[in-house]
Amino acid sequence: MTIYVDPPTWPGHGRMWSHLVSDESYEELHAFAESMGVPRRAFDGDHYDLPSGRYEDAVARGAVEVGSKELLRRLVEGGLRRRGRKTGAG
Repeated sequence: MTIYVDPPTWPGHGRMWSHLVSDESYEELHAFAESMGVPRRAFDGDHYDLPSGRYEDAVARGAVEVGSKELLRRLVEGGLRRRGRKTGAG
C-alpha cells in the first residue's frame, strides 16, 4: 500500500496544488489525509487536492513523489480512477 503525491503544478484559487492518491484503497487515502489534518472536503472523487504548502509534509509522512502522469497511471492500475466531480466520500 502506497500513497503518492505529484508536484504542486496545478493552479487554482490563487495557489498551486498537488494531488494525493492511493494505489490500494480510498480507506488508506482517507486515513493518510486525516493523519495530515487535510479536511475531507479536499477529496475530489479519487484524490485529495493538496496545497503546495503541504507537499513537503506529505513526503515527510511517507508519500512517494511521482510525476503527474505516473500518479494517474498508479490510480488507474489500482482500479481507483473515478471520472466526474466531487463525490464527498470514497
